[in-house]
Amino acid sequence: MNKYELIYVIDTAMEETARNELIARFNGMIEENGGKVEKVEEWGKRRLAYTINYKTEGYYVLVNFTANAELPREIERVMQINESILRYLTVKVEEKRSNVKPRPVRVAPVAEEAPAAEAAAPAVAE
Repeated sequence: MNKYELIYVIDTAMEETARNELIARFNGMIEENGGKVEKVEEWGKRRLAYTINYKTEGYYVLVNFTANAELPREIERVMQINESILRYLTVKVEEKRSNVKPRPVRVAPVAEEAPAAEAAAPAVAE
């Protein structure tokens, strides 16, 4: 099972109940096909960077889920058909792996400090 992030933008013209049903539909689609929804974040209504289909605002939703490799393609196919979805993007989340040994930290030798009184008083020549 792979980890994925799915973000999609819903048209703001949709009513709240219809929008919640749409979000639940995509979450249910993930669960029905053997995936597991880990987290759903509704970012809410935001201004788009550029107009999409003459719209300047969209409702953003981020979904983190685990699923097999075929499921993201199916979800994107369904989102492409749905007219209420303005944009979508699915990204596979890679776990960070490090095969490189860390370099040893070099410690500089500490010079012995002179007492503060000697350092503060300047030498006077007579």
